[in-house]
Amino acid sequence: MKKRQLGNSDLYVSEISLGCMSLGTDKEDAKSMIDRALDAGINYLDTADLYDFGKNEQIVGEAIQGRREDLVIGTKVGNNFTPGEESWTWDPSKEHIKSGVKDSLHRLGTDYIDLYQLHGGTIEDPIDKSIEAFEELKSEGYIREYGISSIRPNVIREYVDRSNIVSVMSQYNALDRRPEEEVLDLLHDHNISLLARGPLAKGMLSSKGSGVARQKADNGFLSYSHEEMLDLTKKWQEFSSEERTPTALALQYVLHHPAVASAVFGASSLEQIEDNLTFLNSTELTEQTYNRIQSLTRAVTYDKHR
Repeated sequence: MKKRQLGNSDLYVSEISLGCMSLGTDKEDAKSMIDRALDAGINYLDTADLYDFGKNEQIVGEAIQGRREDLVIGTKVGNNFTPGEESWTWDPSKEHIKSGVKDSLHRLGTDYIDLYQLHGGTIEDPIDKSIEAFEELKSEGYIREYGISSIRPNVIREYVDRSNIVSVMSQYNALDRRPEEEVLDLLHDHNISLLARGPLAKGMLSSKGSGVARQKADNGFLSYSHEEMLDLTKKWQEFSSEERTPTALALQYVLHHPAVASAVFGASSLEQIEDNLTFLNSTELTEQTYNRIQSLTRAVTYDKHR
């Protein structure tokens, strides 16, 4: 598995990585999926304190015992909640960030977090205080690096200008090309990496994409209508060949831009893990195929979340 540098840090992450949100709460099932991903060479696992209200971090922590030193673990903070209660409030305060890290460390069963990310953010947040908290946690050794998980261009620009983030996690796929308009070149120019979440567009760009689109795209997807999605996912399947699966093509697309460090896919079954791992046996994406994808889909801009 090839690895890419995360920003200007000492962290190198696998080109595809496992987003753990959808693993579920069955520890054995989750461990089998994590083990398969790690055995295939994936070294970045992405979780958050909010996923299953702390349970996900705990499951990930137990699954990686004995392998911690070989992995890059990312988690997130910014949502104040009480374990066992299904409600939360947004809290990007310095106090919450500095206390939240200790709870995450305990659940993960580790004494440091490789990548600690603010889980959201608005332009009204106390950004300087949030940055101060992350910088102090880094100097204290609780975290190695920090980043943000946000799709808001205005928030991303503030952190690019005012902080030492090494990464931004945003949704990015061949159907949601919004980062191409305002974010990717900005990050690349400042040596900050994008972690692309949702690279399969809710599974609609996966090897079973046509069926998924019929189930999940009743109201369309972003600016695409339901009819457009059915037509587009059918054409996407036609890209499939001995060279690559539709899933592998979707992962390759987001990795084409040099700002992208890793395509972070989610999975809820071993079958989905295996489908994503077809990426490893795929022929490299050509510029011609990349351009065909761009002509098949369309650029989209951020008209919300400004």
